[in-house]
Amino acid sequence: MAEPNLASRAVSNVVHAHYAWYIVGMGTALQLTTNFVSQAFAILVVVMRDNFGWSLTAIVLAYSLRNIIGALLSPYAGVLGDRYGAKRVMMVGAGFFVGGLILLSTITELWQLFLYYSIVLGIAQAMFRVNIPTTVAAWFEKKLGVAVGIQQSAGGMGASVLAPGLTILLTQTDWQTAFLLIGIGGGVVVFSLLAFFHGEPSDRGKLPYGADDSEKPVVDQFSTAVSKIRSKEFLKHAKETRAFWFLPLVHHLGCVGHSIVMVHGVFYATTKGVSLEAAAFIISIYSFSSVASRLMVPILADRMGAKGVMACFYFIQGAAVVMLFWTQEPWQFYIFAIVFGVGFGGEMSAFIVVNRQYFGMGPVRTVFGIQSMGAGLGMALGGLVGSVIYDSFGSYNLAWIVSLVASMGGMLAIFTMESTKRVLIPDWEQSLPREAQTPAPAD
Repeated sequence: MAEPNLASRAVSNVVHAHYAWYIVGMGTALQLTTNFVSQAFAILVVVMRDNFGWSLTAIVLAYSLRNIIGALLSPYAGVLGDRYGAKRVMMVGAGFFVGGLILLSTITELWQLFLYYSIVLGIAQAMFRVNIPTTVAAWFEKKLGVAVGIQQSAGGMGASVLAPGLTILLTQTDWQTAFLLIGIGGGVVVFSLLAFFHGEPSDRGKLPYGADDSEKPVVDQFSTAVSKIRSKEFLKHAKETRAFWFLPLVHHLGCVGHSIVMVHGVFYATTKGVSLEAAAFIISIYSFSSVASRLMVPILADRMGAKGVMACFYFIQGAAVVMLFWTQEPWQFYIFAIVFGVGFGGEMSAFIVVNRQYFGMGPVRTVFGIQSMGAGLGMALGGLVGSVIYDSFGSYNLAWIVSLVASMGGMLAIFTMESTKRVLIPDWEQSLPREAQTPAPAD
């Protein structure tokens, strides 16, 4: 009878869990679904060169343009999320996401790749990249590190499975069929999840996980006009900190460091005689090896302070790239992927936590959107730099040096910011009119 009782308790725990944990699960699925084509772009590079005969630089330029568009729109996606609600913004993003994938199935010319992949999917990228993680953060007053760790690690595990799955789909069908199926399937998943994905606890009359039970749940706590006032005032105070200005730079440098590898790693392996099917497992391996650091880094950052933890994994990400100067055989690429994945997973997973430590529970979507702009520009620059270097010199050695320098530069930039031991702007609401301030807890 012990096993049925144990199973019954497990089911009961899931059913009666705080809605915040459902948000974590849905956020993970949304992030994985809307981002996996970008994560697996290294596979698309090889397929498009073979199918359409386009140059490496032209293909990667489309990838870079998508990241630039997503980056430039990220602050606006954050502003819209703070003022009108993250769910509404992501519903619009879902339309662009599905439309972009279905249109991508029809491409025959290079300009179509730039229009459908770079512009349409770039708009969708901005709306999801900012509003998914900040929504998860909004639902947690405590255990934020655990929530972010679960979301990030599950996303990494999913990418490790989807990358070879995309390879099989593209090799067993044609380009048009593959992306039509991805667009339809992705649309069903995204719209179904968004129906239950609420941007704020107040949207369901609930409190964040870990909030004081004496507080009274509210519905639609702030009107759009008041939310606009709060967002502007919060941003004004945040700009007075060093962290506001340096976090986008840190995110930018980290993304330059890993985007060179993510975009060019598979193609580089094929130039060494590794088959596409075998090279695709590089993505799977570094995605899977990133799971542990994606899970642990937010938890460690939440408990120990984010600065030192982030710096450590920036160093690992950069140091791993040194191995690429000597890799030749598939097993060597796989060892590199394991080490790189640990650093890559830790580099990217603590930003939500460090924002909480610096800025508290305020309307942080705009601030995070600016940081995402730095990240997107880094992804664009890294991918493009790698292709220009290879097309110019026929070698990736200089690209690996750029990747190493960027990661180490990000590590040094982390140490220029304030301590994470205290919130930097704890009294920002005092300059708001009373009706725009968070209601005091009930006695």
